Amino acid sequence: MPTTDFSGRDNAKVLLKHGYELQGRTGSHLQLREETDTGEVRNVTVPMYDRIDVSLLQNIADHCRCERL
Repeated sequence: MPTTDFSGRDNAKVLLKHGYELQGRTGSHLQLREETDTGEVRNVTVPMYDRIDVSLLQNIADHCRCERL
């Protein structure tokens, strides 16, 4: 059975792999940024927790305008 637990590090790795750039860190949160081909800028904050709840994962996906989980 696949894992349903993802850490902040897991999320950051995926977003960095898909074009987001690290803009900074505030405490236990990373700020990532992506500029799309159309010039739109997307800012996402990823908490660096050991385990992130599914509802928070969905919220991060919505901010990235990713497909629903």
